[in-house]
Amino acid sequence: MKQGDLVVRKSYGGDVTFRIEAFMKDLVIIKGIDFRLLADAPTNDLMPVTEGKPLHYKEEQAFIRAKESTRLLEQHRRVQTERNQADLNQKMMNHQPYFEVPGKVLHLDGDPNYLRKSLDLYNQLRVPAEGHYVTEANMSDVLYRLLPRVKPDIVVITGHDGVYRHLKNRDLYSLSSYKNSQNFVNAIKTARQYERNFDVLNIVAGACQSHFEALLQAGANFASSPGRILIHALDPVYVAAKASFTPIRETINIVEVLSQTITGTDGMGGIETRGSYRIGLPKLRDLTNLDIVPSIP
Repeated sequence: MKQGDLVVRKSYGGDVTFRIEAFMKDLVIIKGIDFRLLADAPTNDLMPVTEGKPLHYKEEQAFIRAKESTRLLEQHRRVQTERNQADLNQKMMNHQPYFEVPGKVLHLDGDPNYLRKSLDLYNQLRVPAEGHYVTEANMSDVLYRLLPRVKPDIVVITGHDGVYRHLKNRDLYSLSSYKNSQNFVNAIKTARQYERNFDVLNIVAGACQSHFEALLQAGANFASSPGRILIHALDPVYVAAKASFTPIRETINIVEVLSQTITGTDGMGGIETRGSYRIGLPKLRDLTNLDIVPSIP
């Protein structure tokens, strides 16, 4: 086995596919391909993933839910566009084209591969987003510099996390039991110092097994992980996209958005929050350098 190889853990029944990141003495550092999990394992616990190997049931279900979540978000966008145009036609008695200003996302990710996947999905869903690969320990400092420049409506703070396995008395309500929850808390507090209004700046934070309660208490609108489970790499993206295209006069349908994430309410939770989406008239001809997307025809 070498760096970059795909492997599964025998002791966990091969439920999650990992990529080998590094070798440290008798341990191998591995990162989940689809789940935001950073782990270590002895070499003899790892088994290479052969080409064409069927997906484990857990990964197969996650793949199916990911496709369904994306389909539902795209369907929501089409219905929203039709509703907007119908409302304008009724009020103005003619077909009045409009332009859209969805909420802008600033996405900080502690994993470059997950960042690329996230930005691809934002682009597919037509969500204006700026992404940066930042190690979890540096997220607070980077946010302090980026927020005044980017001026986002939604901030996503994610990467890797987890509960330390070696602790004799694991206290799930102590931040010291987690790999990166304290770093996420620090970043959330920095964002809340920049903007205290929960409806002006929507914060989506956390990764696998993160200290959900601490992240909410620090000021997150949505966070992982209420059930201390592994979350899918794209779960924070689905929540951010929903916030981006929920009208400012409405609250994000919390039941709908959480049920449409891949890991559900065990993976993500949150509080009632207004959306960031606006429409404008008349339709603009030049959208250059504006965080505006053409309406769906």
